[in-house]
Amino acid sequence: MSSPAIRIGFKTSPQNVDWATVDATWRRSGELTESPGGGFDSGWMNDHLVDMDPADPGRSLEAMTLLATLVHHVPGVTVGHAVLSNTFREPVLVAKAATVLDHATGGRFVLGLGAGWFEGEHEPFGLDLPPIGPRIDRLVSAVDTIRGLFAAEAAGPPGVTRDDPYFPLRGAVNAPPPLTPGGPPIYLGGQKPRGIALAARAGSGWILPGTHAGNIPYFAEKRDALVAALEDAGRDLAAFDIVGQVATRDAADSRREAVALARGLVEAGATHVVLGLPAELGPDGLDALARDCLGPLRDAFG
Repeated sequence: MSSPAIRIGFKTSPQNVDWATVDATWRRSGELTESPGGGFDSGWMNDHLVDMDPADPGRSLEAMTLLATLVHHVPGVTVGHAVLSNTFREPVLVAKAATVLDHATGGRFVLGLGAGWFEGEHEPFGLDLPPIGPRIDRLVSAVDTIRGLFAAEAAGPPGVTRDDPYFPLRGAVNAPPPLTPGGPPIYLGGQKPRGIALAARAGSGWILPGTHAGNIPYFAEKRDALVAALEDAGRDLAAFDIVGQVATRDAADSRREAVALARGLVEAGATHVVLGLPAELGPDGLDALARDCLGPLRDAFG
């Protein structure tokens, strides 16, 4: 029996770019999907309130509403965030927004969620960034609260009640319910043992953080930890998506390097590879990414 094809996605971060350029890029992705050679399997973006220059915070489009404006360009394509920051994403609102996107995409929205990390988008806005231990505590609570709101019991009264130190529910109803039974799949970005264990227990996938994009030894280490945690949780590895990320720049040699790194990630156990594109490159940049990266990777992995 042949192994399943590797899924290949693109990612256009919403920093230092205008809405019209992002819109045109995602429109072009939909056109590629309709072309004879086919397009990307998935489309992604990150979640930051500013760009990542602490000395000179630059512009950044809000990620949840931005994705909602774009999904109509890419029917049939899986979409998501890699990943939403739990430190400024209240889980009840996340569950409600994810439910809308689940309907809008016909069940192709992935809820990517992480603990949050960038100090430069917390202190300026009066947002708390606890130490990593309490941050993971809150992430665990958020995931379980969201899953509770995705459950069939939340579709109508008496709703869901659960005790929780951070995000309790008292007769909570999420109506209309998600289109996908049990709600959109949740992909986690945790990297330490507790984050890995959470992904294995409650997630449908794990995403290599963008800060480690293309780092094959790091990815292999985390993939091995995930496999062990999935076995401990009694989960089926074949049903779990392990997503590697690779960054590219505006140069052909960068895209050639990205192909080699993507192949290395697949050899290390990735089931899904996301190719990062500088958002300001727009549709022409996506065409180059499809030509120089997507095409060779399709030839290699189907």
